[in-house]
Amino acid sequence: MQQSTESSCSSPFPQRELTRITIRIGQLLMQHGAESALIETLTRRVGLALGVGSVEVSLANDALIVTTLYREHCVTTTRRCPDRGINMQMVSELQRICIMTEKGLLDGRGVRRRLDRLQPLHYPRPLVILMVGLSCASFARLAGADWPVFALTFVAAACGIGVRQELALRHFNPLLNFAVTAFVTTLISSLGLLYQWGEQPFLAVPSAVLMLVPGFPLINAAADMVKGYINTGLARWTLATLLTMATSIGIISAMNLLGVRGW
Repeated sequence: MQQSTESSCSSPFPQRELTRITIRIGQLLMQHGAESALIETLTRRVGLALGVGSVEVSLANDALIVTTLYREHCVTTTRRCPDRGINMQMVSELQRICIMTEKGLLDGRGVRRRLDRLQPLHYPRPLVILMVGLSCASFARLAGADWPVFALTFVAAACGIGVRQELALRHFNPLLNFAVTAFVTTLISSLGLLYQWGEQPFLAVPSAVLMLVPGFPLINAAADMVKGYINTGLARWTLATLLTMATSIGIISAMNLLGVRGW
């Protein structure tokens, strides 16, 4: 098979440019938390819809390799995929682009324009702090907490998510981020145990740190391994395990500092 960096397709775009567009779809999906099966499927579907003959996709834990084949010409490209945070709005937009391309509503130029305009949706920080605080406090309430413990859980979780956002903006390591967030959250919520606020103050500690449970990475890891993507599944499972360990270190450090034993 001939190796070529410039070849013609049935599209006005050269094969090299179509390959770049195709891998960008997969790169964005991988960066924003899509599962491996979806990344491979959408990348292949977009490439075929743009006119190449075949698309081969290979995934690593932090990189993507795409090869397009057309009339005995092969173009291979690789992209690193640094994590940009889980964002299902971006995944939905990329799925919409794929469907529109398959229906003939977008050509290569249209797909490229849509990709250039894509911006991740970020909720306002005060709204995120409010909703995370309320969700953790609601868990405490469901577990039987009274209103003083509800309020303490809300304050602890809100302060914790504020610290987590600030550290993320400053590009701290995620493991350090989780450890510090867990430390601050536990430090505040453990005050209820020290001063015996409410009837069941111990409920504030586990409820406030629920925001740090890496549920999405664990779900994606399990889905990847079940569907045969063992390498990416193990990588995601390892990251989720490390985040859980970092959270545990933060919780234990805060409890030891205050002399609190058990929940």
